[in-house]
Amino acid sequence: MAKCDVCGKGALFGRQISITRSQVSGRANREWKSNVKSVKIKQDGSVKRMHVCTACLRSGKVERA
Repeated sequence: MAKCDVCGKGALFGRQISITRSQVSGRANREWKSNVKSVKIKQDGSVKRMHVCTACLRSGKVERA
């Protein structure tokens, strides 16, 4: 899983608990993946390919090439 090169956002890990909240079978480990894209961006006058999350793309922290 890629990590955002701008803000460092990556995957989150935790437990998924069912609605019934039973003690044994109602819990499972799971992973929440962030929306990270591989895009070409302009940086210091050159074009680079980096992993950037969509929140950074929308906010204008990077400029697409």
